[in-house]
Amino acid sequence: MFDTLKDRVMSKAARLHCNTLLARYGSVQELRIDSAQRTMEIVCLLEGESAAIGVTVEKYEVTSAGGETFVHITASRSTRPWVQHFFEDHIHGRKFPLPGWAAAAL
Repeated sequence: MFDTLKDRVMSKAARLHCNTLLARYGSVQELRIDSAQRTMEIVCLLEGESAAIGVTVEKYEVTSAGGETFVHITASRSTRPWVQHFFEDHIHGRKFPLPGWAAAAL
């Protein structure tokens, strides 16, 4: 139960954080984190798109180095081929720094 509550709180905070980062491109309408399975479900409405786009992060890893914590997405799928290609070319294989509040919970 605690993990479920923690994941719901983290999901809401992550959605707000992502909306700040992505405001120029659109908005994240839904974001669900399952920290036990290391997965995420994201639904976005991007500028110029008539319908929402879904992204499933099938696996992510959290690592620490030099006093910082990073998330590394290793597998994903999307409802749009171009988004899938973007993830494969620019997201998979890269580490992204996590804010302190997220690092503590993931």
